[in-house]
Amino acid sequence: MEIGNITTPFGRRSMTLGMLANQVMAGEIKPDQSVDKWKLFRALCEAKPLLGISDRALAVLNALLSFYPKNELAEQSGLIVFPSNIQLSLRTHGMAEQTVRRHLAALVEAGLLLRKDSPNGKRYVRRDRAGEVDEAFGFSLAPLLARAEEIERLAAEVTAERLHAQRLRERITLCRRDVAKLIETAVDEEIPGDWQVLYGEFRDLVEDLPRSPTTGQLEQLLDELTALRADILNRLEIRVKSTKQSGNAYHIERHIQNSNPDSNSELEPSFETKQGAMAEQDNRLTALAREQGTGEAAVSNRQDEAPGRQPGNHDERGGLKTFPLGLVLQACPEILAYGPGGAIRNWRDLMAAAVTVRSMLGVSPSAYQEAAGVMGPENAATVMACILERGGHINSAGGYLRGLTRRSEKGEFAIGPMLMALLRANAPAGRKAG
Repeated sequence: MEIGNITTPFGRRSMTLGMLANQVMAGEIKPDQSVDKWKLFRALCEAKPLLGISDRALAVLNALLSFYPKNELAEQSGLIVFPSNIQLSLRTHGMAEQTVRRHLAALVEAGLLLRKDSPNGKRYVRRDRAGEVDEAFGFSLAPLLARAEEIERLAAEVTAERLHAQRLRERITLCRRDVAKLIETAVDEEIPGDWQVLYGEFRDLVEDLPRSPTTGQLEQLLDELTALRADILNRLEIRVKSTKQSGNAYHIERHIQNSNPDSNSELEPSFETKQGAMAEQDNRLTALAREQGTGEAAVSNRQDEAPGRQPGNHDERGGLKTFPLGLVLQACPEILAYGPGGAIRNWRDLMAAAVTVRSMLGVSPSAYQEAAGVMGPENAATVMACILERGGHINSAGGYLRGLTRRSEKGEFAIGPMLMALLRANAPAGRKAG
């Protein structure tokens, strides 16, 4: 650019080095360089985050481009447009003139426009006798033509970044689904493990993500979720391999529990046993109940026993043995606080407390009624007491109760092992029935 083509702004607007640099850059347009103005405008819309311009500023620039008579921006055709603020307001769908002036200033500041002010600051054109433009005063679009390659490169970067972020979000969504369903599978299959803790870690990772995360934050979340999924898969694969080796997952579970009486695995969601193990557990509990026939830990009067049943008999409806009330309360002391007056003195009090606990744990009335119909009301109340005692290990009390009900119908569930596990867990506490 020739030094004589450098212009300064009209009025009280001051000249800056940035304006000078933009004018020098605009003078470096290559010979015969041209670009489709609307294609360039679309690239500007893509690159706006990197250029620091707003949607409203782009609307004003769109209006300015509409005043340029040709589709191709080229120096030979002139690069000055000179609409009034009123005309710009009309082409920006009624934008206030003051707002138009503010966004014009922002476009100049961003180096996308140049002011070529007339001596009086007005925008106008002077034509020759043939009607051709001789000299025009207004806004020069030369910076757009000079920066066309840069703008297209920035637009490509923004597009690539957006596609990368989109792929990251897709992979995160798939990973979230995998983690959630794998944990759900582990819980449903009652595989021993700290699944509640893992689920808490999973929720913390997801909920800590901001509403508008950066690409770096998305990449970090994906890495953490991938590592969590790999850990869960490794645990499940170990379980699958051990099951294949034995051919019977239930046999492995019972073998582990019986070989290590002090193991905490009995506190995990797995109470089902084979018929032989059920009988052994029932015999041990019956002997324990007889040992506690006198004393506060087991209420020795008739109120200890379920109405119409003896502790050693099977329930005709569910095939379940009903154990003494004192033994149930020793295994499940948490239920005491929900009895009438904070104490449970008979089966009626236990059943009333079970109804309160059912509501508190979100178990539907239909699920509890079904359990009572299959197991018997006393056994259903006992199971609710056990579920309350193990609340930290059970995600869905209602689903868990329905599962036990279905197993009870098939003769695959016994209350004895459940009570034995809880008795062992609560042995140091030494709490007694109220």
